[in-house]
Amino acid sequence: MNGFDIVMVIAIILFARLGVRLVTGYIKMKKENKEDNSNEEL
Repeated sequence: MNGFDIVMVIAIILFARLGVRLVTGYIKMKKENKEDNSNEEL
């Protein structure tokens, strides 16, 4: 592996972690909004 391969592997790992964090945050936010809406209807 040359230097470019190492940089690409690190970049892919960082983007994957960022994507997972964004998806989990989006799901959590959506869940909280749904709970808030159901509480307002009561």
